[in-house]
Formats: sequence, structure tokens, C-alpha cells
Amino acid sequence: MELPLPLDKMRFIDKLRALEEIWEDLCRTPQKVPSPSWHQDVLRVREKRANKRASRFHDWSDAKKSIRDSIK
Repeated sequence: MELPLPLDKMRFIDKLRALEEIWEDLCRTPQKVPSPSWHQDVLRVREKRANKRASRFHDWSDAKKSIRDSIK
């Protein structure tokens, strides 16, 4: 299915909102989203970093708000 979008005419914030809506839709049925084999390797590395407290984490809602605030 081809879905023509006027990307060159869309504002940046509207593009982000579209991405967010698509992501939320995909998250409703995660079992249908294939995961590439290399994801497991990345997850292992990130888990090791988290266990060593070498990573910083942010609440997703706070992160989205921060991103939105920075582009206004």
C-alpha cells in the first residue's frame, strides 16, 4: 500500500506527531512487529551497562515533553 504524505509541506512537529501515532499503533500489537536478530545483542550490551549503573534512564513521558519543548 502506498501512502502519499506531503512530507515537504508538513511542519516538523506534525511529522513527530505522525511518528508518535504510528508508534502507538504498532505498540498495540507488539507480537506482530518482527525483531531483527541483532536486537538481542544490543539488548545484552544495554543490560550489562544498566547492571553496572553505566546508563542513565529517563521516563518516556518526560523525555517526550523535553523533546517537544525543545522544538517549539
